[in-house]
Amino acid sequence: MGNKIILYGASGHSKVIIDILERNNQVVDYVIDDNPNCCAVMGMEVVRRDVLNFSSDSQMILSIGNNEVRKKLATDLMHVKFATAVHPNAIISRHASLDEGTVVMGGAVINAEASIGKHVIVNTNAVVEHDCVISDYVHVSPNASLAGGVFVGEGSQIGIGASVIQNVKIGKWTVIGAGAVIIRDVPDYAVVVGNPGKVIKIKANE
Repeated sequence: MGNKIILYGASGHSKVIIDILERNNQVVDYVIDDNPNCCAVMGMEVVRRDVLNFSSDSQMILSIGNNEVRKKLATDLMHVKFATAVHPNAIISRHASLDEGTVVMGGAVINAEASIGKHVIVNTNAVVEHDCVISDYVHVSPNASLAGGVFVGEGSQIGIGASVIQNVKIGKWTVIGAGAVIIRDVPDYAVVVGNPGKVIKIKANE
């Protein structure tokens, strides 16, 4: 990975990524945001995308928490090389894999043979156990825990403090509510809350 990284998104999420990169002795080259009223984040100037020309060797991280927006931007910026960011206090098995654009926050644990897709967020103190498969654009929120062999489909959100038992399959673009306990498979586009988790809504297939 190069020494300088471009961040796209001047959000609170970007502040955490800036801190991770600084801890890894990497430099944020600049921050991009499409909001014309956003001029700085953590003392760094924010620039508009429309005034920039990305080179083929640019390295970027999408510093946006919204899973759908990350996917849209990643698709729009297919010519850009995406970097990863891993907090030095995260524990990642050498037998696990992380794909491009993924960010792992402090205290997170990713165990053996876990496979983490593109542009995934594994947030503070989250646990992804052995043999889990986490698809692209997923967000595993702080203190969420996935037991061994869990599959999470594209774009899903595992809420803060949620727990998922072993070998459960969670569909794509689902929302698992904060503190939910998931003991059975979850269909695509579902919203699930409670202990045990109960589907309360199926979102429109977008």
